[in-house]
Amino acid sequence: MTGILRTEDHDRVRVLTLNRPAKLNALDTALTRALRDALDDADADPGVRAVVLTGNGRGFCAGADLSEFSALTPENPGAVLERAALTAGLQTRMQRMSTPVVTAVRGAAVGGGAGLAIGADMVVAGTDLRFGYPELRHSLVPALVMTGLVRHLGRKLAFELISTGRLLTAAEAFEHGLVNRVVEAEDVLPAALEIATGWAAVEPRALSAAKDLFYRVADLPTDAAVRAGQDVNALMRGFRP
Repeated sequence: MTGILRTEDHDRVRVLTLNRPAKLNALDTALTRALRDALDDADADPGVRAVVLTGNGRGFCAGADLSEFSALTPENPGAVLERAALTAGLQTRMQRMSTPVVTAVRGAAVGGGAGLAIGADMVVAGTDLRFGYPELRHSLVPALVMTGLVRHLGRKLAFELISTGRLLTAAEAFEHGLVNRVVEAEDVLPAALEIATGWAAVEPRALSAAKDLFYRVADLPTDAAVRAGQDVNALMRGFRP
């Protein structure tokens, strides 16, 4: 599939590629909708057991396409609210999927692109990574990506990134737990495919249950989290042949 979002299947792994390289894969409304729909389709397809999300060209994603902002004004409240809901939903979509997702990230991953990168279950980054939230330099607030950032980082560093626009290198992102692996830029996609292929070999019901429980217990008090684990422990007995 060609166009602004490419889709390619590698056996039971689906690779989604943001395909606006001239714009550093900036997220306009059309690409945001296409990615949302492609993630939904992958999650609903029983033949897809893992997803890799990457970007075509020298950058993963430069965030929101600022050229659309001239139409997103208080005079068009419907369009503003629709775009905000679309973007917010996309930022959390991958963690709500039952199918695991790994992002293969090289070059720029900034603003909404940074949120998209760390919104996956795992992240493989190239040595050329530049990660951050420069919105305030454009008199914007990183409002829709702030929740994900604060939950991934300590407060002091998170505030530094949003208030100064400083970009992290791959080594810094790894040090702070934002990415799982750092590889040479040309090896980002193969490394992500290796992870996804390993997931695809696992009993899908067990992996889906593990992913669901992982994100649930993160937001539960200890006692409730343990009870949730007990429920899944009983359920998993039916996963083995």
